[in-house]
This record gives sequence, C-alpha cells and structure tokens, in this order.
Amino acid sequence: MTQARPLSADAMTLMTYRALPVPAVIALRFAAVVTTWAARRRTRIALAALEPWELDDAGLTPEQASAEASRVFWQA
Repeated sequence: MTQARPLSADAMTLMTYRALPVPAVIALRFAAVVTTWAARRRTRIALAALEPWELDDAGLTPEQASAEASRVFWQA
C-alpha cells in the first residue's frame, strides 16, 4: 500500500488552472519540472565546490557531499 503525499505548492497552483487548455497545463508542468531539475543541478555543482571547512559548517562530511554532488539532476 502506498501513502498519499501532500500536494506541493506547484501542484496546488497548477490545479487552479483547470480552465486552461490541456497543452498549456502540460507546458506549465513541464516548465515546473525543468525548473526543479535546474535548481538541483546548480545546488549540486555549488555543493561540489565547497571547501572542507564549509562542509563542516553545514554538518556534512566530504563523502556525503561527494555522494550528493555526483547524483544526476533528475534524482531527488
């Protein structure tokens, strides 16, 4: 059995656009996904560039940071 996940703010916003044509809703959803992917990519690139003392301030080990930075952008 799977658990229901609460709707994200993006999903709730998209639900208000029911009056839009289907292609417009698809385009909005696609844009939201691409934006999320781009943010993950930028964050992981920045994480890979942090110095060890900065990682320590963030509470991460270099191994944890490396593992996260090596993930591909579509992985949450």
